[in-house]
Amino acid sequence: MRRTATILLCLFLPLQAAAEQVPQSQAQISLSFAPLVKEAAPAVVNIYASRVVQDRSPFAGDPLFGGLFRDFQARPRVQNSLGSGVILSEDGYVVSNYHVVGQATDIRVVLNDRREFEADVLLADEEADLAILQLKNAKDMPFLDLRNSETVEVGELVLAIGNPFGVGQTVSSGIVSGLARTGTATGNGRGYFIQTDAPINPGNSGGALIDVSGRLIGVNTSILTRSGGSNGIGFAIPSALVQQFVQQARDGQTGFQRPWAGMTGQPVDADLSDSLGLGVPGGVVVVQMHPASPFAASGLTPGDVVLAVDGEPVNTPPEMIYRMSVRGIGAEAEITYVRDGKQEIAKVAMIPPPDEPPAERTVIDQDGVLPGLSLARINPAVSAEMGLSTQAKGIVVLDPGPFGARAGLQQGDILNAIDGVDIVSPTEVDALLRDAAPRIQIDAQRGNRRLVLRFRI
Repeated sequence: MRRTATILLCLFLPLQAAAEQVPQSQAQISLSFAPLVKEAAPAVVNIYASRVVQDRSPFAGDPLFGGLFRDFQARPRVQNSLGSGVILSEDGYVVSNYHVVGQATDIRVVLNDRREFEADVLLADEEADLAILQLKNAKDMPFLDLRNSETVEVGELVLAIGNPFGVGQTVSSGIVSGLARTGTATGNGRGYFIQTDAPINPGNSGGALIDVSGRLIGVNTSILTRSGGSNGIGFAIPSALVQQFVQQARDGQTGFQRPWAGMTGQPVDADLSDSLGLGVPGGVVVVQMHPASPFAASGLTPGDVVLAVDGEPVNTPPEMIYRMSVRGIGAEAEITYVRDGKQEIAKVAMIPPPDEPPAERTVIDQDGVLPGLSLARINPAVSAEMGLSTQAKGIVVLDPGPFGARAGLQQGDILNAIDGVDIVSPTEVDALLRDAAPRIQIDAQRGNRRLVLRFRI
């Protein structure tokens, strides 16, 4: 009887009232999503982005034809992308995906009412696959409020709004089908995602995932598919991370700053859990730690198992970094960890990677042996920028330049010695190359491999 009464209530709700307010109950939602869409849709925009790319010569690097076609010039071409975005403020701050607007030279944003605006990228991050734009000369824009995505639960009703396949603004419905998904999204985005079965297709990227109150809980970013179409497994970047991006953009940052952990860790599986005496698998065991790590400063050591950040459980390193990123630079996080079977709590400062010792970034000039070769001393800031191990030391190649690339150098290579002489500073590399010329030998490390490069100038 109680279920019948609910259904009757749905049928006899006044239509005028339903049209004037956002659904506030399951009964109203059963009647229609239309009021919710009418309120939220104006804040979801279509984004048209283009950039000029220089095609690489098909003969570049070829040992036989490279010299013959050295003067071959590949023509620049315009690369276009289509996606969606969400307005987050009256003054025209918009969030979208990096793969939609990253490196774009021309961005046009079209609102639901057909107004068009040019936009500038304020902050972009390829790893998180997020970008913050600002519309030019925009005011009194419709916008969506952010909901704290930490309160989202599996099973909640959600709507996905975007521009799939470029057909125009489209709305699809579903539920939150999973949380804390890591390493499952496609593209360059890595980290922590909300999973939904609301259909998401190409062109939906950067669009809104909203709850039944019309608040943004995530930015649609990718799908898991074999056919290229939606199979009901889509991923959205949580709004808690979006909030940090907006804050850093307003603070004038152009690249997203993540708190630095200064350590490496691995998930605790069943076997590792037994060896550590934890009983139940979970958490991240600390494997290595940099001496300047804020975790080390708070008393953690290798072998400790981090269970939670600010009370939220973490089971993978990307999830731990996500929790730290949501907390933000300058804050302090409460870290729950286990040592020798005993649970402990520590307060850890959220700091950017230190730029100490000085990186001494150096670019060899046109009179040098390898013009354009860009180098830096490895420190925590450089390691974070280049994705190096916390234990990496030495001089790293930031950019090999055209001549360094011909010699076999690659971005991320660590240079140890030139003709048997250890490299102490990036500023002395050009002098060592001159002393070794015309036959030069460079001892380097690429990932876990040691290599020797020999060439003649």
